[in-house]
Amino acid sequence: MTPATSTRLRTDSVTVGYGADPVVRDLSISLADGKVTTIVGPNGCGKSTLLRTMARLLKPTSGSVHLDGTPLTELHTRDVARTMALLPQSPIAPDGLLVRDLVGRGRHPHQRWFSQWSPEDERIVDAALEMTDTADLRDRPLDQLSGGQRQRAWIAMTLAQDTDLLLLDEPTTYLDLAHQVEVLDLVTRLNRERSRTVVMVLHDLNLAARYSDVIVVMKDGVIVTEGTPHEVFTPALLLETFGLDADVLPDPRTGLPIVVPTSSAATVEVSPTTDQKELADAPNS
Repeated sequence: MTPATSTRLRTDSVTVGYGADPVVRDLSISLADGKVTTIVGPNGCGKSTLLRTMARLLKPTSGSVHLDGTPLTELHTRDVARTMALLPQSPIAPDGLLVRDLVGRGRHPHQRWFSQWSPEDERIVDAALEMTDTADLRDRPLDQLSGGQRQRAWIAMTLAQDTDLLLLDEPTTYLDLAHQVEVLDLVTRLNRERSRTVVMVLHDLNLAARYSDVIVVMKDGVIVTEGTPHEVFTPALLLETFGLDADVLPDPRTGLPIVVPTSSAATVEVSPTTDQKELADAPNS
């Protein structure tokens, strides 16, 4: 296991549910400061619920969430929003909202009634648009964009909030592979170059292995294990947690683990060699 030497965000024995049945059960975790932590697990295991609870969108039925040592319930909403930004799954915006207005909403926690839009706000919004390759979309209505373009605009809004902590729930949703890599490269730069602490939920285990310092594996509302990609991704863990029969191989470039599912339906057709062809064509003796 890779211990977190310092943490700004943690949960203590948190239980959260929608109705009578808890989705997250008695869960405690300390998130490593200055690292990229990715939460993975089967569908319905509580990944998004945990993220929403840490962002104070859901209230635990028991336990507590602490930000910088203080329970979230004791902090003002604006102070939390200046420190921590959440990109939820499938966010919703009013019809006709322009991209630049959506991204500008990320600046609201930093504004006061006596000090509204400023040149600094404009600079940060422009930078967020550039970083997400959405600058040329700034005057387009959000509801006229493709799914991938909308997702990048929402990511730009999260970046415009300019917080030290980023909580990203499936940030690569709707994106093709090239844009998935671009977004996760951007997440890495924000972490490495700007010291942002990132907590994200991903379904793609290979992307999680490539872009994470710490992997947290959940199942049935609890944490199964956590550690580096090398420590966590093993054939036994994949079978136990995901019901997935897979090999784990080293990436030839990075050495990071690659999950290769096994399948009886997958066959490799081998072309016959020249000698084999000649033998097959030869007359029977």
